[in-house]
Amino acid sequence: MTMLQVSDLTFKIGSTQILNGVDFTIEAGETVGIIGPNGSGKTTLFNCLSGFHIPSGGAIVYQDKSITKMKPYRRAELGIGRVFQNFAVFKEMTVSENIVTALESRMSPWKTFFPWSKQNKINKQKALEYLKEVGLEEKAEDKAGSLSGGQMRLLEIIRTLAFGAELFLLDEPTAGVSPKMKEDVANLIKLLMKEGKTIIVIEHDINFIHKFCKRIIVLDVGRVVLDDTPENIRTSPVLQEVYFGNGKAANG
Repeated sequence: MTMLQVSDLTFKIGSTQILNGVDFTIEAGETVGIIGPNGSGKTTLFNCLSGFHIPSGGAIVYQDKSITKMKPYRRAELGIGRVFQNFAVFKEMTVSENIVTALESRMSPWKTFFPWSKQNKINKQKALEYLKEVGLEEKAEDKAGSLSGGQMRLLEIIRTLAFGAELFLLDEPTAGVSPKMKEDVANLIKLLMKEGKTIIVIEHDINFIHKFCKRIIVLDVGRVVLDDTPENIRTSPVLQEVYFGNGKAANG
């Protein structure tokens, strides 16, 4: 089943063209890496997919529904979860409250209005179960802002799972993360894969995404110039041209 279809997507600011006719399709359950040099349009693409930018042209279809001009919150309700390059946890809340908030967002407010309600207790227990998956249960009552960068990243991703996302947009999940925590992030992505989630990862480290991606898309000056297996991408002369040439690869 097709989860996401992007067709001839364009985006420009003033006279500056950032996306130049991006085309690709993602099947349900796929894990796809997106790489490319700075300025290639990776984050702009994610902004268009998650609703923070409205494309200048083209179409985005998610689970057979056009979302090209849909508001970000509506896309989130449909199951599109975004994890940003900069940490976006609620730092003044506890680690557990970050997860509870995600769980509550899927429910009627009347079920969770009273702190002593049965549903509130259930949510707190579920939050601990989510945190246990990423080794953060002992940090449950700590402020989220006290976590390390890697722990914040784990919290962000598992909170997105608690929110009910089916499509995960992970924007450089290893940015600001220690080498040891990179392994934890990779293991969490593998957990999402086991649960059948669809994942798109923007990442500079091809060795990192090679651990779980069977397909990599390469962007250059706002266009898809390669879409292949990691093995074929590594040996492609187009990849060398993209990173060390002058951008001619994107123009044929």
